[in-house]
Amino acid sequence: MIVGILKEIKAEENRVSMTPAGVEVLRQHGHTVLVEKNAGQGSGFEDAAYFTAGAEIVDTPQEIFGRAEMVMHVKEPLAPEYDLIREDQIVFTYLHLAAAEELTQALIRRRSINIAYETIQKADGSLPLLTPMSEVAGRMAIQQGAKYLEMAQGGHGVLLGGVPGVDPGMVVIIGGGIVGTNAAKMACGLGAKVYLLDMNLDRLRYLSDVMPANCFLLMSSPAAVRDLITRADVVVGAVLIPGAKAPKLISRDLLSTMKRGSVLVDVAIDQGGCFETSKATTHSNPIYTVDGVVHYCVANMPGAVPKTSTMALTNATLPYAVQIADKGWRRAMKENVEILKGANVVQGRVVYQGVADAFGLEYTSMSDLL
Repeated sequence: MIVGILKEIKAEENRVSMTPAGVEVLRQHGHTVLVEKNAGQGSGFEDAAYFTAGAEIVDTPQEIFGRAEMVMHVKEPLAPEYDLIREDQIVFTYLHLAAAEELTQALIRRRSINIAYETIQKADGSLPLLTPMSEVAGRMAIQQGAKYLEMAQGGHGVLLGGVPGVDPGMVVIIGGGIVGTNAAKMACGLGAKVYLLDMNLDRLRYLSDVMPANCFLLMSSPAAVRDLITRADVVVGAVLIPGAKAPKLISRDLLSTMKRGSVLVDVAIDQGGCFETSKATTHSNPIYTVDGVVHYCVANMPGAVPKTSTMALTNATLPYAVQIADKGWRRAMKENVEILKGANVVQGRVVYQGVADAFGLEYTSMSDLL
C-alpha cells in the first residue's frame, strides 16, 4: 500500500503522524511511504531522517492525496484539504466528527474511508489511540491551570502547591479517565488539594487505592459539581463519551458562583467542550474570560509538546496502521473489531452512532457495508 504522511496545517500544530522509526517499520512490511516536505520538522525529525528510513519526500499535499491509498494526519482534515480527498481513500487520523458537522458532511461527499484514532476501542472499553494524547493533555491541564492562576496571566494569584503555613490551591477534576487521572497525578504532585469526580464506582475504588492522600475521590453528580466549583481555583473538564459530543457540566449561570480569577481548563473541547461557555482557542491566543473566570480551551494541547507527543502517538498508532496497510481496510475491520470501531464515515455513509446522533443523520451499520 502507498501510505502518505501529511504535514499538519492546523494553527500551531507541530506534531506529525509518523516518526522515521515508524516509516522504517512500514517499509519492512513492503509498503511505500510518502512524507510531505518538512512534515516532521516541528517535532525534531528532519527530512533526511525520513529519507534514511526509506520514505520518499514529496513537495506538496496535493501529490500525497493524489498518490496515497491511505493518508495519515494528527488532526482532522481542514477545509483546504476537503476536495483533495479521493473516493475510497483511507483517511486515518483524529477526526472528532461529533463536534464538526462541516467536516462530517465533506467526508460524506468525498465517499472516503474515514477511520478515527479516537474511536478505535479495545474489548475492555479503553481507547488505545486516544490514551497517549490524553496522558499528555491531562498533565498539561495542570501546568496550564497553574500558570493562568498567576495574577499576571489573569488569575487571582494562588500558588497551587501553597507553602508551609499557607493552604494549597484547590483543583476539581471532573472525569476519572486517562485525562483526569493524569491531571490528578500532576496536581497532587504539586501539593494541591485535589477532588477527582467520576460516575463509575469501580473506577473510584481503583483510584482510591493508587492516588495519594491529597486526592479525594467523589461520586460525580450535579450537586457535587455545583458545590465544589464555588471553592475551586482550577476546574479541569475531563469527561469523554467516545465518538459523541461532550456533556455540558458547568452552565453559564454557575460561573457566577465561582471565584473571580479561577481557571477552567476544558480538555474535552475537541468533542465540543464540557462547559457551556467553552469555545476552541489556540496556543497563541489560549485564554479568554467570562464573568471573571479564565477559560483555557486549546483544541490541540499536546501540539505544544510535539517531540513527546509525536513519539507517544506513533507508538500507539503504528500497529493499527500496519494492519490496515497489510490487509486493506475491509479485511482489517473484519479481522480486528478494534479497527472496525474506528470507522466513522465510510463510502458516504455515517457508520458511527454518536456522529449520526449528533447531527440527526442516518446511521448505517458497518456490518451492512462489509
